[in-house]
Amino acid sequence: MPYDGQLLARARAQLEKNRADNEAEHQRRVRTVYARIPEISRLDARMREQMRTLLSLTIRHPADMKKQIAALEKDNLETQALRAELLVENGLPMDYLDEIVSCPKCRDTGNGPSGPCDCLDRLYHQELTKELGVLLQSGDESFEHFDLTLYSADYEPKYGCIPREMAQIALESCRKFAENFPRVSSNLLLQGRPGLGKTYLSACIARVVAGKGCSVCYDTAASALSAFERQRFSRSPEEQEQANRRVERMLSCELMILDDLGTEMVTPMSVSALYTLINTRLVNGRKTIISTNCTNEQIEDLYGGQISSRLAGEFLCLPFAGDDIRLLRRK
Repeated sequence: MPYDGQLLARARAQLEKNRADNEAEHQRRVRTVYARIPEISRLDARMREQMRTLLSLTIRHPADMKKQIAALEKDNLETQALRAELLVENGLPMDYLDEIVSCPKCRDTGNGPSGPCDCLDRLYHQELTKELGVLLQSGDESFEHFDLTLYSADYEPKYGCIPREMAQIALESCRKFAENFPRVSSNLLLQGRPGLGKTYLSACIARVVAGKGCSVCYDTAASALSAFERQRFSRSPEEQEQANRRVERMLSCELMILDDLGTEMVTPMSVSALYTLINTRLVNGRKTIISTNCTNEQIEDLYGGQISSRLAGEFLCLPFAGDDIRLLRRK
């Protein structure tokens, strides 16, 4: 996925901080051990001298270089063994004084064989998902905390279903989506009246997916679609650049959560932006979760056949029914 320059810079800064913290801890260990076991300090100095001798041999290239290198290697192995014995005798692991790295693959450089290392990708995704602060407000967003008892277990004629059964299906479908992400085949459309847990389940998914190191973007439909408008029409270069970055993130992140579709002001521009967002992500195999209070008929009336067709064909619809659980909790 394309990288946002600012977020990548923040990820690299975090990587550098991790590297500095590791080096500080390594130096602390060295000072502590040298003070406690002075012989270790002398052995380390001896190994440094061995390395200088080896470098000198490769530069001077004497006639008996192989013999001298063999003797040097034997001496070095004996020194390392003695050093390891001293550490173990004093209750420390043999590798206690080794260089500390958070990522053995790239040794904290952030560079992989063919691009950024996975560790840098994870840090980048962490920066990207900091935007989820609005969604993950309560801190308890988890499937285990989703309370099915707040939904009626009786058939409700006004809804034409048993609300708890509908909520159970939605819960299990969302849990399965999160657990299997990114290897999921469908997108999700969470559909129903306000206050039925659609946003909460979206937050549960976001927490699990972001925890895997995947990039997640969350925004309300009104805010997200207005970014497309500012990208196209803003006269402020700074505002336009900010809009460009937001739109790029929404189009390229691994999971996009678009909340409250249908509450925004619907205009030809917002309909075009919504189509671009949905269609671009579908074409590129990026997964999307949309929550809405609208029925299928209202979606078609508001956004037209192209969008309603894509939602019907590419999204798993999870309907919610029942009374507003937020009001039930207050009671």
